[in-house]
Amino acid sequence: MTTAAQASALTALEEVPGWAMITGLALVAAVLILLISASIRRRGRLSSPEARATYQALHVASEAARHLRSGLTPRAAGRAAKDLRPLLQVSAVSLCDPTTVLAWEGVGEHHRRQALDLCQEVLEKGTTVHVGALDLECDHLDCPIRGAILAPVISNERTVAVLASYDDDVSADLVRATEAVADWISTQLDLAELATERERVMEAELRALRAQISPHFIYNSLAAIASFVRTDPPRARELLLEFADFTRYALRASGPMATLSEELENIERYLTLEEARFGERLVVSLMLAPEALSVQVPTLTIQPLVENAVKHGIESSSGVGHISLTARDVGLDAEISIEDDGVGADPEEIRAMLAGERGDHVGLANVDARLRQTFGDDYGLVVETAVGAGTKVTFRVPKYSARTQDR
Repeated sequence: MTTAAQASALTALEEVPGWAMITGLALVAAVLILLISASIRRRGRLSSPEARATYQALHVASEAARHLRSGLTPRAAGRAAKDLRPLLQVSAVSLCDPTTVLAWEGVGEHHRRQALDLCQEVLEKGTTVHVGALDLECDHLDCPIRGAILAPVISNERTVAVLASYDDDVSADLVRATEAVADWISTQLDLAELATERERVMEAELRALRAQISPHFIYNSLAAIASFVRTDPPRARELLLEFADFTRYALRASGPMATLSEELENIERYLTLEEARFGERLVVSLMLAPEALSVQVPTLTIQPLVENAVKHGIESSSGVGHISLTARDVGLDAEISIEDDGVGADPEEIRAMLAGERGDHVGLANVDARLRQTFGDDYGLVVETAVGAGTKVTFRVPKYSARTQDR
């Protein structure tokens, strides 16, 4: 496997347009590795040096990407460098940020003290630099390092780090390969930044949702509890404890994910308080598949949907209202639906609300956005409604995903 072939493989990866490559790189690498591995098992070998180089590049990319998910820390840089040096087929590689040599992998450790000084021009200009033997100032006669290529790692239009390849011969192929790997590292840092930003957005939206917990609901709950203080003190105490547990869960400083079982426990508290208000006017039915209870969902996903069913389905009507909550096992996903037989709504109004143009339904747009941010656009809310025909809100969550495993 040659450095030229490696550079071609890496360059081919980078020619995929913009964000399509950023969001799909890890998945594409994993799929291609599986396909090539299957080919190896069938044929016993890869058919050409280019195919072997592509396989090696994809394999290294998938391994090194795991280490860079949290950003370019010294630990991540050290682990990634162990994977990247064999790919570049050089004596040593280094990764530096503006203040620190984050990692040195390979021979010639005595050159490490020079690495940060050598990187300064790259950090200032954002361009690749070729360093010769005279600049390296090496007095070790047996040292294999006689030259280096230093390429910028750019994130958010800033040079945030430098990747350097050290070897006895600096060729044009090595320049291409080093720049391709540096660009790939840039992509991983952009991905890590996107993941961090997504976490921040989700946390902000969760805080916003907690702030939206209906004052109307709180007032009515406390009024219902007060009505039982004289006539049924044990019932008043029970409701007060349910109210305390509900608000504790809703306002707790917890992570962005919860199990469906935890969410449903809080829904039971909420419905207990609403049943104290509506009495026999509110009829609730639950159908829950045991296989779905351990699925993880964004915190406070279901309560706003049930609150909408009560507010727009029961409170707005004069007769008895029915709410059904269903959780089904549907293969790789769990499907959750909340349905009421209330007054319904104009589908165009719901569409405008999900698009952020209206805010009539408490938290509905918030829940939809957090589901899509967590699992992808295929996992948003599906709302079926019509004026006078009730409303059914359905969504799916994957039973197994990288997101749910990180909780």
